[in-house]
Amino acid sequence: MFALVDCNNFYASCERVFNPKLDKKPIVILSNNDGCVISRSNEAKALGIPMGAPAFKYDALFKKNKVHVFSSNFPLYGDMSNRVMNILSGYTPNIEIYSIDEAFLEFKGFENYELEEYGKEIRKKILKWTGIPVSIGFAPTKALAKVANRISKKFDSKTKGVYVLNSEIKRVKALKWLKIEDVWGIGYKHSERLKNHNINKAYDFTILPDDWVRKQMSVVGLRLKKELEGESVLSLEESRSPKKAIATTRSFEKNLTSFEDLKERVSTFAIFCSDKLRTQKSSCNSIYVFVKSNRYQKEKLQYRNGIVITLPYASCSSITISKYAVEGLKKIYKKDIEYKKAGVIVLGLIPTDSNQLNIFEKENPKYNTLMKTLDFIAKKEGVSKIKLGSQDLKKIWKMKQTRLSSRYTTELNEIISLK
Repeated sequence: MFALVDCNNFYASCERVFNPKLDKKPIVILSNNDGCVISRSNEAKALGIPMGAPAFKYDALFKKNKVHVFSSNFPLYGDMSNRVMNILSGYTPNIEIYSIDEAFLEFKGFENYELEEYGKEIRKKILKWTGIPVSIGFAPTKALAKVANRISKKFDSKTKGVYVLNSEIKRVKALKWLKIEDVWGIGYKHSERLKNHNINKAYDFTILPDDWVRKQMSVVGLRLKKELEGESVLSLEESRSPKKAIATTRSFEKNLTSFEDLKERVSTFAIFCSDKLRTQKSSCNSIYVFVKSNRYQKEKLQYRNGIVITLPYASCSSITISKYAVEGLKKIYKKDIEYKKAGVIVLGLIPTDSNQLNIFEKENPKYNTLMKTLDFIAKKEGVSKIKLGSQDLKKIWKMKQTRLSSRYTTELNEIISLK
C-alpha cells in the first residue's frame, strides 16, 4: 500500500503554528516581491480569493474582510517541511518527498495493520510535534493514493483526515466522484480533450481502450490509467533525479529601465543557476534569457521577449554562463521599456564528468579550480561575500517583503520569547 501525506494549506499553517491568534482567521501568503497569492487558508478560500490573485487587485477585499496577509517566508517553511518529513521517515524507510508539503510513503508487509488507525497515529504525532495538520490517503497505487488523499481532505468531518481506499467498491465510487481535471497527471489540455470525448470523470477515463489512451496521451497516460485501475506501475523515487533544467526568475520590486540594471540582475540570475548546476554536478549546453514588462500596467508600453543562447561547450562556470546570459540580454533589450521581470534558465543539462571535449573551442581550465574555491568560500562565509565583476558590489538586491513574519526556527534572533 502507498500513502500520500499532504500538509493542509501548508504555508498558512506554518504561520499559525507560531501565532495561534490566527486560528480560524483568513490568511493568504504572497509570492516573491509580494506579487500574487500562492497559499490560502480555508477561510480565505471561502471569501472567493483565487490562487494567483494579484495582491494589489485584492487589497480592498483583504482590508474589508480582515484577511491576514504575509510575505512568503521560505526559510521557515523549508525548516518546518524538514521536520514533517523526518517524522514520516520514522514510520517507513520507503519515502518519496514529492514537494515541500507532500510525500509518498510505501508500506510493505503491513497487510495485517489497521491502516486507518495507523494513519491517525501519524497525523496526531505530526500535529503534536510540529503543529502542522495533515491529510493522509492510503491506496494500492500512487495515483489512487492521490485520490484517497483528496477524499480525506474534502470530507474531513467524516474521515478525520485519513482515508483508506482498499476495495474495488471504494475505488469505483471514488473515481465516479472525481472530475477528470482533478486527476493527478492530467493537465488542462488533456482534460479539455477528454471532456470533448465525453470523458468527465476519472472512472470514464479508466474504461477507455488502452490503445486509444496510448495514442492520445502516450505511455505516460497509459501508466496513469493502469494506476487508477489499481495496478501499481509507478514506484517511489526515493532519490531525486538531477533536474533537466534549472531556472532563476524574479519580479523586481520596482520597474527597471536601464540596460546596466537589467544586466546586473541577469548576471546574478545566471550565477545562481550555475551554483545550482555545480551542486548537482551538472553542466548546461544552452541558456534561455527572458525579460518582461509589467502586464498589469496596461497604460505603459508592453514588451516581452526571450532568446536561447547555445554555448560552444558545456559549462557550469559562473563566469561562462554569466557572460553568455548577458550576450543574450543585449540581443533582446529594448530602450524605453519599464521591465518588471527577468529570468535565466539553463538547458541541455548533462553530468559534468561526461562533458565532451570540443577540439575547436574549450573553456579556460582555470575556471574549474576557481569555481571550487568560490563554492568553498560561499559555503563557509555566505554566498554574497564574493561577486563577479558583472555584479554590483555596492548593490544588495532584496525582495519586497513588507509583511514578512519572523524566521522562528532558523534565526536565533527571531525565536519566540516569553514575556
